[in-house]
Amino acid sequence: MMRGKHVMATAVRRPNGEIGVTSQTLHSIFTGKWRKMPFIRGIIALIESLILGIQTLMDSANVALEEERTKLSGWATFGIIAASLVFSIAIFFMLPLFVTNLLRDYLPSSLLFNFIEGIIRVAIFIGYLVIISLMKDIQRVFAYHGAEHKSINTLEAGEPLEVAYARKHNTANPRCGTSFLFAVMVIAILVFSVVGKPSLGILVISRIVLLPVIASLGYEFIYFTSRHCENPIMKVLLTPGLWLQSLTTRQPDDKQLEVALEALKKVLVMEKVQVPVIETPARSATPAQVPAE
Repeated sequence: MMRGKHVMATAVRRPNGEIGVTSQTLHSIFTGKWRKMPFIRGIIALIESLILGIQTLMDSANVALEEERTKLSGWATFGIIAASLVFSIAIFFMLPLFVTNLLRDYLPSSLLFNFIEGIIRVAIFIGYLVIISLMKDIQRVFAYHGAEHKSINTLEAGEPLEVAYARKHNTANPRCGTSFLFAVMVIAILVFSVVGKPSLGILVISRIVLLPVIASLGYEFIYFTSRHCENPIMKVLLTPGLWLQSLTTRQPDDKQLEVALEALKKVLVMEKVQVPVIETPARSATPAQVPAE
């Protein structure tokens, strides 16, 4: 799946070997002024990724199986998103809190309490990624994730969107959602430290209420560092997230690269962005014009 300024496209390999590409214009809430406002845009981006992610999974499954499209109702989409959020909050925020609370008497400092909770949270997150990466189906998903990154990296390098060019590029990208999630895990330590070490009930409420704040700060961190990635300090700050992407990406094969490139080409065509071409005597390659965000 590839997202542009105003559109998104999904490419899927059909059972007959052909590539099916679908596209849609994004809702104004995902492209309007609120999507560009600092701190607000992080919350909208999180909601957007959940909604579009679910829709993309449904559409890609239907195309791959050559079935009629099954459209989720608003309530069904809401239910899946709600269940996903509950699971995420329970595993990555409540579980670390309850485990750390067992050590409350041994952690007199609120700063130390929140630091230990944060370390446990990061450990659970990494452990979760390691476990699911052992599943064959997830490994294939992660290979497509790597193909998406290689395609974007090819475009940003100003090279033709062809498999031969994309193959050589890295599977990591500073704007990846994995880096965003890692940033959220680390920033949560700082934000929760402000709360201190009150009763368990207050701590539970704070972990839920402050999630939008943490998501906003995490998005702004990725937004800023990815746009100054050549700065030595920014490189250091980006490194942990890039390392973590080794768990959520795999080296794709050429067929997977082809699918990712088709999705990217579709977005660029719809956004009317000039695509780099293979250099010939009659026509030279044109530098890529990358859509913002």
